[in-house]
Amino acid sequence: VNGVKYTKLECVGQGGTCKVYKVVSPKRKILALKRIRLDGKEHETVAGFIDEIKLLKTLRGRDNIIQLVDAEVCPKEKLIFMVLEFGEIDLAHMLAKREKQRQNHGGVIDDNFLRLYFEQMVEAVNIIHEERIVHSDLKPANFLFVEGALKLIDFGIARAIQTEQAPDHTNIVRDHQVGTVNYMSPEAILNGQASALGGPMKVGRASDIWSLGCILYQMVYGHTPFSKITGMIQKLHAITDPRHTIAFPPLPTENPALIDLMRKCLERDPKNRISVKEILTHRFLRP
Repeated sequence: VNGVKYTKLECVGQGGTCKVYKVVSPKRKILALKRIRLDGKEHETVAGFIDEIKLLKTLRGRDNIIQLVDAEVCPKEKLIFMVLEFGEIDLAHMLAKREKQRQNHGGVIDDNFLRLYFEQMVEAVNIIHEERIVHSDLKPANFLFVEGALKLIDFGIARAIQTEQAPDHTNIVRDHQVGTVNYMSPEAILNGQASALGGPMKVGRASDIWSLGCILYQMVYGHTPFSKITGMIQKLHAITDPRHTIAFPPLPTENPALIDLMRKCLERDPKNRISVKEILTHRFLRP
């Protein structure tokens, strides 16, 4: 990449037109190399990747955002290479592991664990919001543990990748394919339906707060607020229907501040939802 030779160790992930390798740099540092094939890509997707690279360059040195080491766009070969920090495990896998342990051995979610990692996620979202970016598709798989810190690994910009198989479907169908509707805000769902009918897709920063609330809820209870509803249509209806109340079972730690924070993130009206700044000063994070 840009004249630097990296040694491939193994392929650690692939999807659509993208492969991720665990590599070693000449300085013997373990890194992730993302190889993206561009042939047959819509112009927008390519622009999305290039925007993502630009943004990663802007956010170099910021905590809680994955660090881009190097990137090269090869128009002739129709390839993009990105060299990034290597993460041990993403939050989705980490939570699945913890949930398994919890089911086998019982045990309580530790407030300190929640505080430490939820705060880092909120800080990451705060950074992208300051860059005027709304992710609108946040889920645990977007956060990666890098040497003990939790980092946001994508900004939802190069999102067209997932739609290449079926470019005509609306957002919601696509989100169903990638299984993230559990974290989608009511307004993103309603907007997705509107944009399917030709309206503009417009969601604000509050949409990301809802998704963070769903992630926190999952960290606390082991599942997302609407995961128990199996039918897709019923689920979309429940998320958007104010009459469908979200259950907050009492916690063994009896921490009212934690339930208060979840409630404020999962406020259906985006205008009344808590803001990033308010979360960072909330009494759960600042006991």
